[in-house]
Amino acid sequence: MKNPKSKIVIEHLIKIYGEKPAHALKLFREGGTRDSILDKTGNVLGIADVSFNINQGELFVIMGLSGSGKSTLARCINRLIKPTSGSIYIDGEDIAHVDEKRMREIRLSKVSMVFQKFGLLPHKTVGENVAYGLKVKGIDKGKRRQKALETLEAVGLAQWADYLPSSLSGGMQQRVGLARALATDADILLMDEAFSALDPLIRREMQDELLRLQKELHKTIVFISHDIQEALKIGDRIAVMKDGAIVQIGTPEEIIAKPANDYIRAFTEDVNRAKVLTTGSIVSQTQNVILGEDSLNIALEKITDVEYMCVVDSDGKPVGMVNKQSLESAIEHKNENISQVMQTDFPVVRDDTNLEDIFPLYQQGLPVAVVDEEGKFQGLVEMGNILASISNSHN
Repeated sequence: MKNPKSKIVIEHLIKIYGEKPAHALKLFREGGTRDSILDKTGNVLGIADVSFNINQGELFVIMGLSGSGKSTLARCINRLIKPTSGSIYIDGEDIAHVDEKRMREIRLSKVSMVFQKFGLLPHKTVGENVAYGLKVKGIDKGKRRQKALETLEAVGLAQWADYLPSSLSGGMQQRVGLARALATDADILLMDEAFSALDPLIRREMQDELLRLQKELHKTIVFISHDIQEALKIGDRIAVMKDGAIVQIGTPEEIIAKPANDYIRAFTEDVNRAKVLTTGSIVSQTQNVILGEDSLNIALEKITDVEYMCVVDSDGKPVGMVNKQSLESAIEHKNENISQVMQTDFPVVRDDTNLEDIFPLYQQGLPVAVVDEEGKFQGLVEMGNILASISNSHN
């Protein structure tokens, strides 16, 4: 494994469906397309030479339209589908080439799956469903019950442990499915269209629930979706697939702000960009004045083509805002103390703040100062910066 942070490494993965994939594989390596291979061999190219890494603790979304290969890719990761060629490393072990006995051990200890249709056993109670994976692992009944209750508590369903799944709503049943996957303490969760069967309101609640749990548990999650809004909301990074290949991998901001081609642009054209883009992605690297070090004259020299400039302390944290008029007035009245002319009531936000959340801050008529997680000044964001960034015209 080349990246020590990587939990999953996929290298040159190819999956071909059909009775004689060897000939189709040869054609693909010679430059054949999905359509031409289908015409000549009757075989279907499911995954087309895919390589990427998924980091430890990352919520990685694989998305695409029906037939893009996303579900095939997910099922290759836990070997429900055996790849035709290539490697899949989990913790450095190439699971594409282990025997079935070892693969069963990996599924029991390292990889859990959450299904679209819940996959609950109707004749077993909620608690028994959650404990099922633990039973397969040979854990005794008392410990299984305790772990099941703890996991159900985490998803808010402990009081339903002794009910049958039919007593629960669809959203509650999906929470049980999630609890069952979590109960095994597997490092990796595969979630194949896990929320797509739910009503829109329940789906949003489950997305929020997943993000909440991920903050606590830091699992490595591979989430399959056909919904760009869902992908942008929950994904740390997103891989967009088409015809078995990956078109682009990036953070939600990168997918929105720097689409690789027209296919990605078409996916994102109806997205509310203000909900995805953050201040850190559009902040202007502006000059600043250091309190106690820079004189008014130096400040006036720095504030050339901007209306406002930030004043920072010796630690680089913003403490005030000045404009050209106030500086000129102070110099004219021979006032050398910049702290007496700066505005100390000004908007400050973190660089991971969504643009949508900072619109109300412009009521003061001042630009917004952007800081990093340590509170150090990164630059200013003007209203014009936001309007330009959320417009699709530059794409």
